[in-house]
Amino acid sequence: MSSYGVPPAAGELQRFRARYARLLERVVEVLMIVLAVEVTAGVLFRTLGQPLVWYDEVASILLAWLTFYGSALASAKRAHIGCPELIEQLSPARRRAFDIAAQLLVIAFFALLAWVGFSILPVLATDAMVSVPSVPMSVVQSVIPISAVLILIAEVTYLLELLYAAPGGPGSTLADGLH
Repeated sequence: MSSYGVPPAAGELQRFRARYARLLERVVEVLMIVLAVEVTAGVLFRTLGQPLVWYDEVASILLAWLTFYGSALASAKRAHIGCPELIEQLSPARRRAFDIAAQLLVIAFFALLAWVGFSILPVLATDAMVSVPSVPMSVVQSVIPISAVLILIAEVTYLLELLYAAPGGPGSTLADGLH
């Protein structure tokens, strides 16, 4: 056990998840900057009477990517919305069982989403963006399975933390970290 009462493996998982969250923060920051530059350029060119043909479609795609990768970041930071008041009403043993079951359901959902997302990409490879026909829709839609895998990484590390944590100990409840 470490000095904080967390098994060493759980502490390593927490450090991994913190580094992982920092990486996802950088991805989200880059997407936000690219979106801001693209929207600013679109407004500027439209004001000058030379609207960019691809502006609207690319902005929509960037916003979707920002949303999906932002969800992965929220998952890594345990910042998704939850109902901790309901969970806190359970006994420690039931809370732990509920937390583990909930994590398993979340992992199953995102594993299915990743699998379906990757399996549909070849079908989309024959379609292209309307305003930028050189970009296949499979590239555009790849955000779905990729973000599902990114969320899976965060959720599996949290499940392992739950399994390593002492029942009823700090960080051992789904309600911890949810807002």
